[in-house]
Amino acid sequence: MIEFKSDSVGKLVWECAGVLEKSGNDNAAFEAKQLVMHCFGVGMGDILTTPWITAASDKVRMLADLTERRISGEPLQYLIKEWDFYGLKFRVGEGVLIPRQDTETLAELAVKLVKFVGRKNYMAADLCAGTGCIGITLAKKCEIPVKLVEYSDKAMEYLRDNIALNGVDELCEPVYADVLKEETAEQMPPLDLIVMNPPYLTAQDMRELQKEVTYEPEMALYGGEDGLDYYRRMIPLWSARLKPGGYIATEIGMGQESHVARIFEQCGLDPQGRYDMNGIMRVIYSIKQ
Repeated sequence: MIEFKSDSVGKLVWECAGVLEKSGNDNAAFEAKQLVMHCFGVGMGDILTTPWITAASDKVRMLADLTERRISGEPLQYLIKEWDFYGLKFRVGEGVLIPRQDTETLAELAVKLVKFVGRKNYMAADLCAGTGCIGITLAKKCEIPVKLVEYSDKAMEYLRDNIALNGVDELCEPVYADVLKEETAEQMPPLDLIVMNPPYLTAQDMRELQKEVTYEPEMALYGGEDGLDYYRRMIPLWSARLKPGGYIATEIGMGQESHVARIFEQCGLDPQGRYDMNGIMRVIYSIKQ
């Protein structure tokens, strides 16, 4: 059982980082600061300028407990209960997929597409919305209405909370529905933009998951034996809901670009691609002629 001996936030960051690093954590200093900020309600500026702030004993015990859980494999984001995405904050926790930097590639493209075509009478949909990070970002940055479709009870709780947290209640409508069902698509109005981040891990990927990813919901990760099940069903179904001149854009897994592009082509779409910051093809998108 971990016991920290320090009594100030600055020393606790150092002590916590040492414990994490010894456990094999490659990002120990960053994660230690995040845990200390969460436990003691301080900011990065406080740690840098007033590291001598005294830490209450119950908070030190809390830090020790969270550090132990982190070492056991629980995701940092679940432990601190929120995460940043595209400059916004999102509540996260058990039962919902953690927003990732890779997905900012899709959000950034979507924002650019909205600004390129204009926003009069605009309607967007975020499918497999999860925390709502993509759709809420669109609503916040572009001031457009977005329907966010999610089928997990637990994820819906976070989705609703994040809509309120980011002040987009008037623009975002959470929709509890199965994106794979025809009636879900048919009940939508004609759409100008569809963004989606469906489950796309293969059976092999699921067998080789990092320990911390195993804490995330399987239904948000597993895309069938080859990872393409959702694309095969969602792209034909939902591209039919696009207005002429509307866009559909989806995140993909590494190496899936040719397969997903072929599905786009089979639906009469001309696929384009976007790379993420690591040089991996991360998004396939197209305009509907």
